[in-house]
Amino acid sequence: MYVVCVTVFVKPENINEFIEATKDNHINTRKEPGNVRFDVLQAADDPTRFFLYEAYKTPEAFADHQKTEHYLRWKARVANWMAKPREGVKHKNVFPEDKAW
Repeated sequence: MYVVCVTVFVKPENINEFIEATKDNHINTRKEPGNVRFDVLQAADDPTRFFLYEAYKTPEAFADHQKTEHYLRWKARVANWMAKPREGVKHKNVFPEDKAW
């Protein structure tokens, strides 16, 4: 499994719009055959900080995701709402072991 964790700081005046746009990306990403999970979290102590947890079957599935219409739409739509550039970290899972997808 290939996991991407993204931290996004959103301008306070754009929080609701960011959530709406990210929900669209979430719904459509979950329909991708290579996506295993896509969680959208908002920090309890800072409503401007979001954490996106994305799990894909392979690195190639993530690369395919980045070419989709819904991802490109999300990326363009939220760009000006970010208080600073988003921070993404890519991971390979250790436990639990990958299931047969």
